[in-house]
Amino acid sequence: MELRFNPLLRDWVMVAAHRQHRPHLPAEHCPFCPGSGKVPDHYDLLIYDNDFPVLVPDPPAPDDVATGLYRSAPSYGKCEVVLYTPEHDRKLWELDDDHLARLVDLWAERFQKLGADPNHRYVLIFENRGEEVGVTIHHPHGQIYAYPFIPLKIARELESMKFHHQETGRCLMCDINETELEFVERVIAENEHFIAYIPFFTDFPYGVFIASKAHRPSLLEMKAEERRALAKMLRRVVGAFDRLFQKPFPYMMVLHQQPVDGEPYDDYVHFHIEFYPPLRAADKLKFYASSEIGAWATANPRRVEETAEELRRAYRAFLRELGEQPEKA
Repeated sequence: MELRFNPLLRDWVMVAAHRQHRPHLPAEHCPFCPGSGKVPDHYDLLIYDNDFPVLVPDPPAPDDVATGLYRSAPSYGKCEVVLYTPEHDRKLWELDDDHLARLVDLWAERFQKLGADPNHRYVLIFENRGEEVGVTIHHPHGQIYAYPFIPLKIARELESMKFHHQETGRCLMCDINETELEFVERVIAENEHFIAYIPFFTDFPYGVFIASKAHRPSLLEMKAEERRALAKMLRRVVGAFDRLFQKPFPYMMVLHQQPVDGEPYDDYVHFHIEFYPPLRAADKLKFYASSEIGAWATANPRRVEETAEELRRAYRAFLRELGEQPEKA
């Protein structure tokens, strides 16, 4: 277990050969269910140290294979699993708003705790859902990685946000929010504190962003009512996903927040959640193939103005099931 530096991209690769032994969709045994011996018999939400981490608080020394060009480093960090519920077959949208508000509070608590370690530079909260994105255990859960570096994609986003702020004096995500609200057609949902839309530029046909309307660098700057509004928006967007094709909808979900390296980011970093769903139709996947992986040159096979309308209808259908009306447009 170690970090290896890629001199072509100036980014770190995490090496963790022991992850080959992770359980893969066990049919008769779930380590996250009460009674497994791995978790308490009773819990509501639970932080669980990943059994197969790529980063650890007490890493071993790297293999003695580095050279002047090839650098390695200890894989210092933390990998946690967030268990959303003790119920194995529960879906995120089946958890009530109070429960999901507690989840958002737990995310904020762990972001603050992990961010206090001076060796951590970025804390990533995320969820993988569905076998299509490599899920190995179906029990509803997310994960948190605390990295000793700022990952490349995040670093590029930070550069773009900083550049826009230096050039215009404004926040890039605030401007994106305003542009999407003015155009309207890509907006899925809106409440007092958050807006959900499929942005003009997304790689994925149903690649929703959930962004705070107020300028907030992370969960820690949000008031209690803002965190609850985030929980409500998250539940309804995921519910809409499942209504879209009348089946569980696979996705990768990532919370984008400011780094925890002590540098000043408040002026230009803006909290948002990005979804990367692999479906382009009910029975078709949008693959990340050679162009996307080899050149990071992505291609979206659908017009997002069309997919946004489809998802907006599914969102409204989900609200009707809840006996609610849209809070905004």
